[in-house]
Amino acid sequence: MSLNTLDALVSYAGLVSLATASVYLGSLSSFKPPKKKKDKPSDDSDSEDEEISERLSSSDAVWFPVIGSVVLGGFYLAFKYLGDDWINKLMGYYFLVTGIFCVWNCLTSVSKKIIPRTSNPRLTSLPLKPRLLTLLLFPLSTLPSLSFFLSKSKSAFTTDVLALSFAHTALSTLKLDTLRTGCILLGGLFFYDVWWVFGTSVMVTVATSLDVPIKLLFPRSVLSLISLVPAPERANMLLGLGDVVIPGTLVALAHRLDKHLEAKARAEKSIDGPKGTTYLHATLIAYSIGLSMAFAAMHIFQAAQPALLYLRHVFPFYCP
Repeated sequence: MSLNTLDALVSYAGLVSLATASVYLGSLSSFKPPKKKKDKPSDDSDSEDEEISERLSSSDAVWFPVIGSVVLGGFYLAFKYLGDDWINKLMGYYFLVTGIFCVWNCLTSVSKKIIPRTSNPRLTSLPLKPRLLTLLLFPLSTLPSLSFFLSKSKSAFTTDVLALSFAHTALSTLKLDTLRTGCILLGGLFFYDVWWVFGTSVMVTVATSLDVPIKLLFPRSVLSLISLVPAPERANMLLGLGDVVIPGTLVALAHRLDKHLEAKARAEKSIDGPKGTTYLHATLIAYSIGLSMAFAAMHIFQAAQPALLYLRHVFPFYCP
């Protein structure tokens, strides 16, 4: 095996691992246990847990490829006729603010899972009565965004931290209402992806010109990965965040279905009921297989591949 082939395999494995882990954690966060009606809100109840969620309906899914095409075409024309300097600077300000709050959201979500509420008191003397860790984590949340915004050479590590935070926030808030909506969404974006990648160079041009953290990066060279030396962006392999979030919404739906079936079996006191991870694991395996197929095709044909071309045909065999 040549060194170039080894480098490629490591890069593919790294991107598949990052994407799969992001989808898995985001799917877990998408499920919020329903509150019991008999429970009354108390002063110690966590209002911070009441997150805003957006349900995607079938009509919303139909419009996704149309809106995506308009936005993608707009960016392409802007880069072509106006240049990319001021566009990237303007988008940099936007992602500076959103990045801070997305990283903050991820850190607070993780802290709530691993730190008991008794060790995280509420500061009642402050407005909004935030919890101690929520307040302490905010300064830490500003570091990735400030580092990305202020540095001229965007490191893969900083880009990935922000991109994973965006993906986690999107998966925990953007929820499909039914499996039918998920199929419509994947089907529509399948044609969108194939056309803009194979039919034109628009997708590749925008993805490589837009210098914002909406893609996962992984070094192409094993040596640069081991030495931890920041590599220029052209030396990194990339995966668009859309190929993480869009299929991830279907995986998250499968996880919520698992929880629903588990609760139903518990209510019926069924011993042989599902254990809570059946469909989640099935769709997660399908996602990793489909993504691996896309990278294999890209390596064989040495050309960019629309990941949804492969994910669209793998998911039906594993979906509920």
